[in-house]
Amino acid sequence: MKTLETKMNKQSGFTLIEIAIVLVIIGLLLGGVLQGQQLIENSRVRSAVNDFNGTAAAAFSYVDRYGRFPGDDGPTATLTARGTSWTGLTGGDTDGILDGNINAAFTATGELGYFWQHLRAAGFIAGDPTNAAVAALPQNPFGGVIGVTAGVMMNGLAGTKVCMSNVTGSGAIALDTQLDDGAGATGRFRATLGVSGANTAPNAAVLAAAYSEDNVYTVCYRI
Repeated sequence: MKTLETKMNKQSGFTLIEIAIVLVIIGLLLGGVLQGQQLIENSRVRSAVNDFNGTAAAAFSYVDRYGRFPGDDGPTATLTARGTSWTGLTGGDTDGILDGNINAAFTATGELGYFWQHLRAAGFIAGDPTNAAVAALPQNPFGGVIGVTAGVMMNGLAGTKVCMSNVTGSGAIALDTQLDDGAGATGRFRATLGVSGANTAPNAAVLAAAYSEDNVYTVCYRI
């Protein structure tokens, strides 16, 4: 009887070797998950860089072809005369400025929305030229949208800027490091605090602290 009890006691629980193997497997799984998340984030950053540079290239190619900036180009009759892809589109006021308040970057009203319509009608970016307002805005790799503004941002950053909403903290750090000076309050690349899952408009307030991976940002890059 004692012999049977001794055997049962020896068989209960896990040995140190078995526990070690389980811990190694868990470590490998966690490492794989973290590595996969990093790969996804790196892919998003690469796509965002391409979107910033691609939008700038499309806008300047448009200027080379038509002599005016997309969104500001006009009058409407001039656009309509270019062909069917321009039918129903509205021209800008041709004053040389992309008109629109900084807080309207993601509502795409007026010339801030015409910008995307004109680029699509000219064939420089994909999509339906008749999509208007928010529907005209391209999606960005972080689940937000892409907008434009010429409104002055913090510390006097003027000029036309391409903006992205809902950018992760790690994404903002990587983008600013690749495209500018790595600081959200200086240079051509600026950031303002955003809200996760929302298209938070950029603003003129100076980013008060260094980037944090725990935050979500709206980022803008002057083209």
